[in-house]
Amino acid sequence: MSQNPPNLRPDLAPRALIQDAPRDGQPTIGMVSLGCPKALVDSERILTRLRAEGYAISPDYAGADAVIVNTCGFLDSAKAESLEAIGEALRENGKVIVTGCLGAEPDYITGAHPKVMAVTGPHQYEQVLDAVHGAVPPAPDPFVDLLPASGIKLTPRHFSYLKISEGCNHKCKFCIIPDMRGRLVSRPAHAVIREAEKLVEAGVKELLVISQDTSAYGIDIKHAEARGHRAHITDLARDLGSLGAWVRLHYVYPYPHVRDLIPLMAEGLVLPYLDIPFQHAHPDTLKRMARPAAAAKTLDEIARWRADCPEIVLRSTFIVGYPGETEAEFQTLLDWLDEAQLDRVGCFQYENVAGARSNALPDHVAPEVKQERWERFMEKAQAISEAKLAARVGTVQEVIVDEVDEEGATCRTKADAPEIDGNLFIDEGFELLQPGDIVKVEVDEASDYDLWGTLLEK
Repeated sequence: MSQNPPNLRPDLAPRALIQDAPRDGQPTIGMVSLGCPKALVDSERILTRLRAEGYAISPDYAGADAVIVNTCGFLDSAKAESLEAIGEALRENGKVIVTGCLGAEPDYITGAHPKVMAVTGPHQYEQVLDAVHGAVPPAPDPFVDLLPASGIKLTPRHFSYLKISEGCNHKCKFCIIPDMRGRLVSRPAHAVIREAEKLVEAGVKELLVISQDTSAYGIDIKHAEARGHRAHITDLARDLGSLGAWVRLHYVYPYPHVRDLIPLMAEGLVLPYLDIPFQHAHPDTLKRMARPAAAAKTLDEIARWRADCPEIVLRSTFIVGYPGETEAEFQTLLDWLDEAQLDRVGCFQYENVAGARSNALPDHVAPEVKQERWERFMEKAQAISEAKLAARVGTVQEVIVDEVDEEGATCRTKADAPEIDGNLFIDEGFELLQPGDIVKVEVDEASDYDLWGTLLEK
């Protein structure tokens, strides 16, 4: 059992969970999945296809006939991490296939690691399968290789990411995701609902809805309706909420129609939780980012959300040290955060990324200034989090159990997403709990980011 560190990168997926025992003679593929939850879903889709073709999945290099590295290219530091993972896989295994966001820059990868067998871009599933077939021919046994209806999942059995679209239509100057993943492409609503139904039938208790821009879901297909389901985020959230699982919404841009989601939260159909990438608060900084510059209106909208659903929890991420950010602009961000009182906050220091338009902006902020501003920002966010959690002491919370060991149970409240938010710990009377249990707990103690509580019922 461990406390949630306050400096977690706010874009990371949980570590891939691989539990597969190969049969004798079965070809085996290893998987290293880096980056965000959207990349983890891509890894799940790749492995599901491979498993259906008779491959086993290995959690380590030594037991694999080849290794797939699903890379991240969001920041230069993430690119460096991806190159390091590719190098490690080459050293430990030798047969390496690279895919994912960084795969959109094949020359960058092969320049550092010329011995990789193949490089494919994000969500190019067929090309990955072709590369695997070339490295390790399939050997399916239809009498043995049975695949669960929900496919291969890399998360614990009780929660799952549900990706509703690919790509993004925004042109934020600091981001190259649209260049790598393309424009918005929404999945048909009935396909999303069918996948969610299969997951819930397989025991999933929490659905985490993800995309690059969840609020824009369905815009590209004109909110098409088919088989009784309409491709609009409000309709989709309502339909998902009818399945009986927790539904958590991530990457929700604060468009005006987001207010239509709040009554669904007040009714209990979806969790009272919104993950909204505000990025900054000063209008000039936002304009340089090529993002909507309406921070004051956003405060009014937040107040309205809280009036309609007092239990709502707001998470966001911000960038400090963006090119041209003055001390006055940064102070505006701190003041805005004071007023907004967001519950969960992550923060990046700005980094140049090859291909991003922000690289060419004037007045880049010195590294030591970025670090100092990041520390001040996190100090403010930590103080807000501490006060918010202290107010929960004495309350009764419904929590979902993530893990149980000899020390206790690690759980999450409705206010906490896996990996990026805090935890609630139970250290007495936890012995009968199992991952996926949803129980009531009275909160006894709070820290900056985590809670401790007493189990009220099993």
